[in-house]
Amino acid sequence: MRTVSLLEVASYLPPKKVPTQYFLDVQDRNGELAGHEMFGAPAFRHHVAREESAADMIEKAGRTLLDRIGPREARDIDLVITNVLLPDLPFTGAGAEISHRLGLNPGWILDAHNGGCASFVHMLRLARGLIGSGQARSALLCNVQNAAGTVMDQPRVRMLPEAVVPGDGCGVAYVAASEESPVLAIETVNTGEYAKDCGLTLSDGRKYWEAGESQMHVGFTPGKVADIVERGNRLVPEVVRAVCDRLDIGPAELDVLITNQPNRVFLQKWQERLGIAPERHLNTFDRFGNLFGAAVPITLDHGVREKQIPDGSLLMLAGFAHAGDFAGAAAVRWRGGAVI
Repeated sequence: MRTVSLLEVASYLPPKKVPTQYFLDVQDRNGELAGHEMFGAPAFRHHVAREESAADMIEKAGRTLLDRIGPREARDIDLVITNVLLPDLPFTGAGAEISHRLGLNPGWILDAHNGGCASFVHMLRLARGLIGSGQARSALLCNVQNAAGTVMDQPRVRMLPEAVVPGDGCGVAYVAASEESPVLAIETVNTGEYAKDCGLTLSDGRKYWEAGESQMHVGFTPGKVADIVERGNRLVPEVVRAVCDRLDIGPAELDVLITNQPNRVFLQKWQERLGIAPERHLNTFDRFGNLFGAAVPITLDHGVREKQIPDGSLLMLAGFAHAGDFAGAAAVRWRGGAVI
């Protein structure tokens, strides 16, 4: 197997910046989940505009990335993998359209709808397998979270505690056969029995594609929230430790941890359970809210640009999805080949 590296990242945040008060002005303070720590509000979040598609978001982040890697490397991209939380079209992923827009000619286009908040690790594993086995040369990975300005901004959903937490954004990454910034190990866990514990709710009982007036949302209950908290607190440390075991190290030897950013409680619990100081666990929650699957590449991009991730850092990327049906972690020696 060839060595595969995570070489570059870029991100895009919609320009509309929404303060917490926008939700508090209409929120029901007497609901059964009002004030629950799961829905502690970030200071700000960005909302995608109604007219802005997932492909629009990927294109903006993608052009930044292609400028960073240069035209020769861009021409060699023959694998495009996308994960979009809320696809614009029910039948078509964003991969083909974005490949055309960016002038790419990939032999592989994969629109991966699973992986949720840990989908960046899922896509990285796919890319590593295809590139490492020689079936592809390099890949563009694309994560889009676009449910905040769409689903969460519906008038009746905006009143719910869950609406205040998400933000929208897009993160993209360039992965290639290289020893410069090697992916050292990846661990993923699929727990299918949890898959139905985080679904859509429509108050009139209709299917989401059927006509009606109810507004689609997640439909959290106290029982479901308790299960998600327990599973999330446990799963992320488990997959991180599994990757550390493969490398024969302890979590204390990690330089930087980047996870999905669900809320402050998860971030704190993961730090405590792994024995990692807060300054080594990058946190963008208060700036951008819960970015779901896009959180890892967006947080990584901001960490790199803000000089929080020195070249040569041992980086751990991790997260869990939905109600715990998927979790993953990946270790990367960030630009280790660039260290002199």
